[in-house]
Amino acid sequence: MSAQIAGTPIVGVIGGGQLARMMQPAAINLGIHLRVLSATATDSAAQVIPDTVVGSHEDWEALKAFAQGCDVVTFDHEHVPTEFLEELIKLGVAVRPGPHALQYAQDKILMRTALTEAGIACPQWKEITSEADLAAFGETVGWPLVLKTARGGYDGKGVWLVKAQSEAIGVVNQIHEAGNRVLAEELVLFTRELAAQVARSPHGQCVAYPVVKSTQTDGICHEVIAPCPDLDQERAARVQAMAITIANTLDVHGMLAVELFDTGSEILVNELAMRPHNSGHWSMDGAVTSQFENHLRAILDWPLGSPAPTSPATVMVNLLGKDVDNLHSAFRHVMARDPGIKVHLYGKTVKPGRKIGHVNATGGNIGDLLQRAWHAADYLTGVIDE
Repeated sequence: MSAQIAGTPIVGVIGGGQLARMMQPAAINLGIHLRVLSATATDSAAQVIPDTVVGSHEDWEALKAFAQGCDVVTFDHEHVPTEFLEELIKLGVAVRPGPHALQYAQDKILMRTALTEAGIACPQWKEITSEADLAAFGETVGWPLVLKTARGGYDGKGVWLVKAQSEAIGVVNQIHEAGNRVLAEELVLFTRELAAQVARSPHGQCVAYPVVKSTQTDGICHEVIAPCPDLDQERAARVQAMAITIANTLDVHGMLAVELFDTGSEILVNELAMRPHNSGHWSMDGAVTSQFENHLRAILDWPLGSPAPTSPATVMVNLLGKDVDNLHSAFRHVMARDPGIKVHLYGKTVKPGRKIGHVNATGGNIGDLLQRAWHAADYLTGVIDE
């Protein structure tokens, strides 16, 4: 464990992935001491956070020992058992977001139920417990439809597009046999995907980031444009207000990301994440206050920073692993060709399709920013060599 100055806030982060890693620069600037619970000593965050405890978030004794002495505990992912978090609270540990909120990011059926009861627009949905449920829902919304595991699943995992009931029955049985519940949703024919992020503190202060356009590849966020182009101010304000309403309704403390479908006539909530999120990585170089800094401010109940953009637009492109193992071999070309590009690497072993970093480009011309960001991303991952 590293030495610390008396009075320094200690924030415990459960999970050693890249989100915890990217909290560290903001923590350093704010004089916050981060402690991370990491599955291994070589995970992304463990490489850069000296106070790393190796252990499992599913091991109660390890979790309890990790949280002792922390002023607040937060998350790199949403997979911690809520009963463990309730026990931490009984021991006097502040947990933010709390299990009362986190359950809605852990369970898609709970999330859909809460949002529907709050009058928040979502795709038509139903929990499937039998073939009769499946047949009735398919008849109501039409085929194909989308099946999801209620718990678990991310970056496109745990999601199936099924074209007919005969195909859907097999998927439903597979999910049930694994001990999970099944959420069925209508297939939304959207024109684009959006994301809205807000930061909310325990005393109720809330700030909203610009609504962004998000593009997916195989279920993984690949490109973000901030702010979303061609989204009129009134509509953008309604989306931000929706995200604030969700944060207030579910009593979220910290960052909340709301992933959305824009059908042209409606904007529907797709998913929720109660932590920093891929759709907000642009803020590291394109906003007055990054999502990582505001997450730390929010969970410590400090005044929140401005989410305002610092340039007309920012484009973020994820680096998805391909065949190139040494990303640094491309740095000279990328940096010399475009000194304005910001590269963020996660210290991960390269695997096909794995998120291993991202690049940000800021400026005034979105077409130019897209070209610059994609050239850098493609060169770094070996898609192009010139």
